[in-house]
Amino acid sequence: MTDPEVSLLLHCAAWRGLRQSHVRVELSERYNRQTDAALQRHIEEVWTARVSKEPWLFDGAKFRLHSFHVALPTAQLSSCTPSFQNLDCRHSTASAPLLTLRLGLTSYKDYLGTNWSSRAVELHKRGEAEFGSSQALLAQPLGVGAVVCTGDGQVVFIRRSQEVAEAGGKLDLPGGHPEPKRLGEAKVDLNLLEKNSEAVVAELFSSICAEIRDEVNIPLSSLGEPLLMGMILNHTSAGRPSAEFYISCSLSSDKIRELYWKGGAEANESTDIVFLSRAETLRLDGSSPLWQEMCPSAKGAVLLFQTVKPKQL
Repeated sequence: MTDPEVSLLLHCAAWRGLRQSHVRVELSERYNRQTDAALQRHIEEVWTARVSKEPWLFDGAKFRLHSFHVALPTAQLSSCTPSFQNLDCRHSTASAPLLTLRLGLTSYKDYLGTNWSSRAVELHKRGEAEFGSSQALLAQPLGVGAVVCTGDGQVVFIRRSQEVAEAGGKLDLPGGHPEPKRLGEAKVDLNLLEKNSEAVVAELFSSICAEIRDEVNIPLSSLGEPLLMGMILNHTSAGRPSAEFYISCSLSSDKIRELYWKGGAEANESTDIVFLSRAETLRLDGSSPLWQEMCPSAKGAVLLFQTVKPKQL
């Protein structure tokens, strides 16, 4: 199944999901966004106009996905940048590969002024013409999302608030961003992060658990180990990337519903919780009315879930 709003950038169906120990990161200024004075002025203009309407918005550092590399056990090497086709790993059934994410730094302000800008199509064309990559001038902040499967075989969806910046009122899965600021430095410094790459990987995997806790109010102790299913591109925001996980939960859907309505730290970001059985989620497609209610990132995560069929830990 295809959907114009989303595409799969990477899936790991052969391994049915990657553990944290199979992922590493490479951080460098080389992986930051390209820019020039005119683009910086545009970003400032977009930010000023947006904050004047929504004064509660704040800027913050994010990790920028530049590209990735998969080292297969057979000594075959595959690499990919976000502008290329999806890397299909199904040709090998050996043990899991080592996935390397090449990351730079970006910010929420840069995201609004590039990926979410009215000039995004122009920036795509410029990036391709000037740097050989349609994403070169875009912020490309790496998001995270998760298919959370309950103890009684249900998948957790939430209804996004109309007050959130994107996809208001749509059905979504818990998600957010890994945060550079969580790594303990008073100021986010890429040079320091380069020396602490294992902590960045840990933040990538732990951030999705923190988002589930804050958005759904599920205790961390009830969540299993995150399995990385792959990455998707959201084409409603100029191909913004997101890493999508599968996480089992020991609690029943009734208990999770009870916890959700008590409210978590980010309860204001959603207005309802919806459960769909694992089997129904695996059958979801574009003909389903529910599919039309889903935001692009949720569609992408479901497509990965259907492709990877993650193993239970």
